[in-house]
Amino acid sequence: MKRIFVSDCEGPISKNDNAFELAQNFIPNGDKLFVNISRYDDVLADVLHKPGYSAGSTLKLILPFFKAYGVTDKQMNEFSAENITLIADSQTTLRHVQAVADAFIVSTSYEHYIKALCEAEAFPFRNTYCTKVSLDKCAVTPQEKERLREVAQEIAQMHRIVIPQAARAVEDFSGSDQALIQRLDEVFWSELPKTFIGKSLNGVVTVGGEQKAEAIRDAVERSDAELAGVMYVGDSITDVEAFKLVGQNGGLTVSFNGNGYAVRSAEVAVLSESSLVTAVIADLFCRFGKEKAIDAVQGWGFEVLQNSCVAPSLLRQLSRVYPDVLPKAKIVTSQNMESLAKESSEFRGKVRGVAGRLG
Repeated sequence: MKRIFVSDCEGPISKNDNAFELAQNFIPNGDKLFVNISRYDDVLADVLHKPGYSAGSTLKLILPFFKAYGVTDKQMNEFSAENITLIADSQTTLRHVQAVADAFIVSTSYEHYIKALCEAEAFPFRNTYCTKVSLDKCAVTPQEKERLREVAQEIAQMHRIVIPQAARAVEDFSGSDQALIQRLDEVFWSELPKTFIGKSLNGVVTVGGEQKAEAIRDAVERSDAELAGVMYVGDSITDVEAFKLVGQNGGLTVSFNGNGYAVRSAEVAVLSESSLVTAVIADLFCRFGKEKAIDAVQGWGFEVLQNSCVAPSLLRQLSRVYPDVLPKAKIVTSQNMESLAKESSEFRGKVRGVAGRLG
């Protein structure tokens, strides 16, 4: 069976949350604006299951505010290229997986960032899927620009919505949070669609949720492979549908420093500051199959990896980076799922900072 490697970008490959960083840099109080929209995104995608809505649509919802503050495609390109922060050894990992399989990146990130990362990592842009948008082609009137800036600051000053653990409907939220959700509904689904900028951005499709699953289907078709031959690496709510698609069809799903959404949806959880663990698992999966990769994770240790015939070059580098104890790699079970989700979320925050605390 032919096997392919597919990975999310921000988290498994880089430490960035590029859209958050753009908002923080170009919009006054942009960090707070982004965080509040991101939490609203979680509410719509994971709790209310808004029809036609995909996790990760924060990147679409925030676009009018970028335009209101005069952000251009050139600025997005330059900022992205100048601020890439890679997970340790990601270049080694991407080089190795390209040597043993067809490799793809499926990311919610803007095209500006993915192009910049591909140049930095020498990864073929043609093998990527991402959110395509051109702010320069979008129209905004002076009146809209002024109003959008007012709304941006209104949202930035809101408190962060708290999602109750068992929430399934708006009524499960506190009264104040219900009011915030209602106000955000008005902004994004009533007010903005009537504006020139809202209409200009109507066709933007964020590659998150089901769009990531669709991208995997396309990658499989391009490679003349099968879903059972896919190893998918992700770390957030935007990867859940991809995890479901691959996992239910016999492929291998790996959470790399994932949040709770990712760990609960994956077969393997990795907690590591280096992507070499991803490379090792991918090496076994792509050359020998899923069973070999799972066996190695179950027995996780240098001796087991040596006996599993991991590529010697990877083992040498892994032993140099981790001479004593390997980073954690565990099979996710119903017994350890919640403890792993908590541990992984905390570790994620240490590795990625603020970016690790977003969706």
